[in-house]
Amino acid sequence: MDLLLNHRIELVSVGVALVAIGAASAYFLLSKKPKGSLDPDRFKDFQLVKRTQLSHNVAKFRFSLPTPTSVLGLPIGQHMSCRGKDALGEQVIKPYTPTTLDSDVGFFDLVIKMYPQGRMSHHFREMRVGDYLAVKGPKGRFRYQQGQVRAFGMLAGGSGITPMFQVARAILEDPKDSTKLDLIYANVTFEDILLKEELDTLSSNYPGRFKVYYVLNQPPEGWNGGVGFVSKEMIQEHCPAPADDIKVLRCGPPPMNKAMAAHLDALGYSSEMQFQF
Repeated sequence: MDLLLNHRIELVSVGVALVAIGAASAYFLLSKKPKGSLDPDRFKDFQLVKRTQLSHNVAKFRFSLPTPTSVLGLPIGQHMSCRGKDALGEQVIKPYTPTTLDSDVGFFDLVIKMYPQGRMSHHFREMRVGDYLAVKGPKGRFRYQQGQVRAFGMLAGGSGITPMFQVARAILEDPKDSTKLDLIYANVTFEDILLKEELDTLSSNYPGRFKVYYVLNQPPEGWNGGVGFVSKEMIQEHCPAPADDIKVLRCGPPPMNKAMAAHLDALGYSSEMQFQF
């Protein structure tokens, strides 16, 4: 009788152990983040599956990832290097930030403004569905972490909006993140504004956390946004005041970045409160 009882106890113990191991394995598999598709050391090819023309010189390029459930694996605030050929057939490499996040599985999007004399612009202008883009990454000194700051100010010009949009989406779509965002976005004309519909949607969906102020050098008739270049007064009015728990991000053409750095310095923002993509 004792032998039979001991045998049953052993069987129960083994069963409990197997259940525990199974539960631990399931938890590990569910909690483990999927591996990203990027490689920091070598270029990998991704196929263009859709091209959407947004304006005469702006298009959205959608590239497929290895599987429908693959993620790109780009940390928030970082970028990747894209390789192509210019009009002379010479190799060119330029950094870009996708407008998609790792919550967008199976693909990534690049919104590209193609300049007449741009070397990489030529490569994208010539790309057709089915072609491949060589990409390497992640790269960059900035990596966002939840609770990093109380608020971000953002100063963007032209295509410099893409890293701002990536950071904004990641923060606002995270229900556990309460960081506030104030964006000043400068362009020459109304038609030059990239991702305007998406930015306005974020502003509408998160009215207490995300505000965008558009500035145009050549505004259309009836324009009620900012006019000219981004000024110190605009920054004072539309960005969080200098404080230890805020940071102002900037990304735009070199002359704008230089001017914004001077404005921020004059307004009392320390170097720790500033970051340039």
